[in-house]
Amino acid sequence: MQYTSKYNSPLGEVLISADDEGLTGVWLVGQEYFDLYLDEETEEKEIDIIKGAKRWLDMYFSGEEPDIKIPLHFKGTDFQNEVWQILCTIPYGKTMTYGDIAHILAKRRGIKRMSAQAVGGAVGRNEISIIVPCHRVIGSNGNLTGYAGGINKKIELLKIEKSYSDKLYIPKKSTAM
Repeated sequence: MQYTSKYNSPLGEVLISADDEGLTGVWLVGQEYFDLYLDEETEEKEIDIIKGAKRWLDMYFSGEEPDIKIPLHFKGTDFQNEVWQILCTIPYGKTMTYGDIAHILAKRRGIKRMSAQAVGGAVGRNEISIIVPCHRVIGSNGNLTGYAGGINKKIELLKIEKSYSDKLYIPKKSTAM
């Protein structure tokens, strides 16, 4: 059974979901792939995991680096889960490129190359936005390509972490929303 609760953030309403194992979703309402992995039947209830996620988000939006550990329960494919685990290693206030993640995956698998586009597809379907920091992933040379919640929200999240700079840009042909 998944449980849900709403959270009002400076970026708009957020839907949080969890089951007894861990956090299963944090979506900006209306984002692309909204509630992609949410069970058809849920119960609106603030279980401890959801309360922890809300405390984490309170700290985050107040400009603090959250120090709360929340159990996560990913529901994607094996490849997506592997990419999402890498997202969890990107430090607060830092960024990583899709190519960097592809390189990590290729090295783990003992292959020469992994597709940055495949990584981008998995990053874009991250169901635990903000807490699993897909907003910290940028394109090569600093382009702010893609973000399921919208490029303006990605920029705001990077600004909260003081990792946004003039070196980052929206490419003319952008996949960003």
